[in-house]
Amino acid sequence: MTTERLDALAGPEGQAVLAELAALEPRELTGPPGLRLGAQLRARFPTELVVDAFGQAELRAAARAKFARAADMWFTRAGLEQASTQEVAQHRRARFAGAAAVADLCCGIGGDLLALAADHDVRAVDRDPVHLWMAARNAEANGLGDRVVPVEADVRDVDLDGVDAVFVDPARRAGGRRHRVGECEPPLDWCASLTRGVAAVGVKAAPGIDHELAPAGWEIEFVSVGRELKEAALWSPALAGARTRATVLPAGAVLLPEPGDPVPVREPGELLLDPDPAVTRAGLVAELARATGTWQLDPQIAFLSGDGSVETPFARTLRVLDSAPWHQKRLPQRLRDLDVGSVDIRRRGLAGDVDALHRTLHRGLTGTRRVTLVMTRLDGRPWSLICADL
Repeated sequence: MTTERLDALAGPEGQAVLAELAALEPRELTGPPGLRLGAQLRARFPTELVVDAFGQAELRAAARAKFARAADMWFTRAGLEQASTQEVAQHRRARFAGAAAVADLCCGIGGDLLALAADHDVRAVDRDPVHLWMAARNAEANGLGDRVVPVEADVRDVDLDGVDAVFVDPARRAGGRRHRVGECEPPLDWCASLTRGVAAVGVKAAPGIDHELAPAGWEIEFVSVGRELKEAALWSPALAGARTRATVLPAGAVLLPEPGDPVPVREPGELLLDPDPAVTRAGLVAELARATGTWQLDPQIAFLSGDGSVETPFARTLRVLDSAPWHQKRLPQRLRDLDVGSVDIRRRGLAGDVDALHRTLHRGLTGTRRVTLVMTRLDGRPWSLICADL
């Protein structure tokens, strides 16, 4: 794809083709309805234009999960994959509340740009002319075009005079290959060096980043949405609030490090807490245990347990129906005794073929109850818990 082909797609004929494709459901674009419409459109419009329009229509359909106005936006497959979701980007923009002008470096198709431009003037920088073209038009599609100045350049060469804060989304793939966790382009040390000129700097990172890669004085924030770990961000000392942070969306709940007594290790109680992945990646399981009055089943495993009533946005809470040492041959009878008809399996700290076990356990189950089988360890011993949602 080139900017010339995008210009054609944004022109009258391209918009006419896109409008007709918009009438199809996403699944119809690649099915018989899409094939029929494609043949009709190629009889009226250039074939290249129709092919490009189909590609854009499919990407817009996929982008609905990330952007409210996806139907009016522009995407490449790689740009959509790397773009921050609207929910995460809007959460992050609060860090820049005191800034008038922000630079969005490696802006891509504009996932973070759209959130930043809602409150700030933004200098959007990318060396890819296609992504910069899309970022500018995506800002316009969201009514933010007058807040954005697009700059086509290598971010290492851009002038940051007049900028109060910087957000960088370095590429985590190069030449069609993925980087190892922690690798990025520009490198993390270059991103950190931006604080020599601008104190307030945020850097998007892969959620698997090692804590040790964060420079001294910087914060690592791990963000999950609906119990799915989405991404991490590094915040310079001017924006940091702690060494690590777990943020759970859409609740907007934040868990921070807090010194305290060691968490006790005991046998399961009435409840099992499965911490949100943002909590485990941030290394804040002990903080969650102290905040909820719960304990660990094993000092090396993140599952927590408690009694009574425990409500927290930082964990999935289950009711323990049965607890016993791991003995796979006895599991089918234990499940039948509990009137189980369907089993989900959650494994942490115990080896095993989950798919094979799932198939084995479902043979002969005719009950009415749906449960979660937890494969784990209890103070070093293989253990199993059968749990139900509260």
